Amino acid sequence: MAANMSQVKNPMPTQAPEVRAHNFDEVATGYDEATAIDEALRCLNCKNMPCVSGCPVNIHIPQFISKVKEGDFEEAYRIISESSSLPAVCGRVCPQEKQCESKCVRGIKGDPVGIGRLERFVADWHNAHSNEAPITEASNGHKVAVVGSGPSGLTCAGDLAKKGYKVTVFEALHAAGGVLVYGIPEFRLPKAIVQKEVDNLIAMGVDMETNMVIGKTLTIDELFDMGYEAVFVGSGAGLPSFMGIPGESLKGVYSANEFLTRSNLMKAYRGVATTPIMKGGRVAVVGGGNVAMDAARTALRLGAEKVYIVYRRSMEELPARREEVEHAMEEGIEFMLLNNPVEILGYENSEDKRDPKNGFVTGMRCVRMELGDPDERGRRRPVEIKGSEFVLDVDTVIISIGTTPNPLIKMTTDGLEVNQRGGIIVEESTGATTKEGVYAGGDAVTGAATVISAMGAGKVAATAIDNYLKKK
Repeated sequence: MAANMSQVKNPMPTQAPEVRAHNFDEVATGYDEATAIDEALRCLNCKNMPCVSGCPVNIHIPQFISKVKEGDFEEAYRIISESSSLPAVCGRVCPQEKQCESKCVRGIKGDPVGIGRLERFVADWHNAHSNEAPITEASNGHKVAVVGSGPSGLTCAGDLAKKGYKVTVFEALHAAGGVLVYGIPEFRLPKAIVQKEVDNLIAMGVDMETNMVIGKTLTIDELFDMGYEAVFVGSGAGLPSFMGIPGESLKGVYSANEFLTRSNLMKAYRGVATTPIMKGGRVAVVGGGNVAMDAARTALRLGAEKVYIVYRRSMEELPARREEVEHAMEEGIEFMLLNNPVEILGYENSEDKRDPKNGFVTGMRCVRMELGDPDERGRRRPVEIKGSEFVLDVDTVIISIGTTPNPLIKMTTDGLEVNQRGGIIVEESTGATTKEGVYAGGDAVTGAATVISAMGAGKVAATAIDNYLKKK
């Protein structure tokens, strides 16, 4: 078939903004077969494969796209699966524009090839058409424990299972999937897709133990006592950060983690849900990352009358994916850029007086900002404009300014060292920690980062664990 030399990638079909803003169905509906083949024909099949260098798990991108061109979608899935345990997930939530697609030659004079969209199509096609059970390997007699069932943990577990290890994944919450389940909304990543990936691992012989808080239910040392010969820690970064401003203890103030967990995992959007969450009202989300976009768009779907994104820098510095920002804007979320909260206002319900202690949110005091000199990371530092205070009329505030690793595992594990940010210290090339037999990766090491980088860390650790146990 002739190459497609269009400089524009095939657009992703989506629900109309005025429709999707009121439901939790997936926003992007995906390519059909003809569109996928047409987009694949834009790939030049470069010999030096620059796109692969941008992928943290080194998917053989030109090879799988060549199979899409031929209409051999199952073979394309097999090629992706050689490197990635979660193709349907990565095709939806990975920042391809900063990774594989940023290296694409077609991006020099136009749009890069829609690599992420093609990965999603191939994975969805496989899930819809294949009934084959995953291949199980003969046991090699070794046991490995994986702490956390997020992307790094699932990847490490899958790679080890393929090598014949008996793997048990210990998850603190009541459903496996980690941040893929509790952190990313249904309209971006349907939970059935995550469950499909989890089910595939179970079919490969991986055991999933939920409601197991390692560091409390069991310690890492106790896992070794139970016969596990190595442990991978992929427990994520679930400890939310706050601003330290007055009023953060008011009712109606959430961390983005809590807000999204209540909606995604505890199904608070259902009328019969037993966990409370905001309904209606005016909502301010503080922050500018992908999690802030998820929280704002979730609040809108939960019935908020008005949703604001409050961010202290400009649009150029906004860290969220452009696609998520554009979707949020299309849905009517208002971006209040170059603004910074300094106080959350509230009143006591019984006396109807403003009081930041144990009251209810009535507004948020903000100041306007301007950008000054660059900081140590090269971003222009926001500087307060004197005399610019104003009060934003809201009754719910969601803080989304980052997370850090939970200190519980460090507190209960002798010999496991962490850095100043609470991240577990590892040897970069192996994921080995300062405690023998314990490896770590993903957000538990780096702090909040991307799904695909966590998967890359899980792959690295699985290889290192295999090498370590072969030498024992």
